[in-house]
Amino acid sequence: MVKRVLKIGALALPILLLIVQLIPVDRTNPPGEGEIGTPPQVAAILQRACYDCHSNQTVWPWYSKIAPVSWLIARDVHEGRKELNFSVWSSYSDKRKQKKLRETGKEVSEGDMPPWYYVALHPEARLSDADLQTIRAWAATAPAP
Repeated sequence: MVKRVLKIGALALPILLLIVQLIPVDRTNPPGEGEIGTPPQVAAILQRACYDCHSNQTVWPWYSKIAPVSWLIARDVHEGRKELNFSVWSSYSDKRKQKKLRETGKEVSEGDMPPWYYVALHPEARLSDADLQTIRAWAATAPAP
């Protein structure tokens, strides 16, 4: 009986994995509304460590096309853009910009951003002490553009 269940499972799993590939996932990059307007050093850090989830310039890796991983990546990108999207920064009110700057400085300082699982797959996104200091200083002193 157990062998039969295992055999059926071994046959059903690959079929199920093929079927879930047919579920569409939104991996679009809508047009942006301009750049955030930061100093070049800050812009380089943001692009390297933040833009995949917090802009409309996401680089979708090959594994973002394979379910169920594609669902998780798309969810993270959509949630990241909803929370903070540097591609639409110019549409934010001054009050919202200041709030997002404070939150960015706090999350980076506490090590919450970028998330560990993103850095594990994208080691170039790891923030050095100099990067952290640059982002903290920018977040603390940048006037709302």
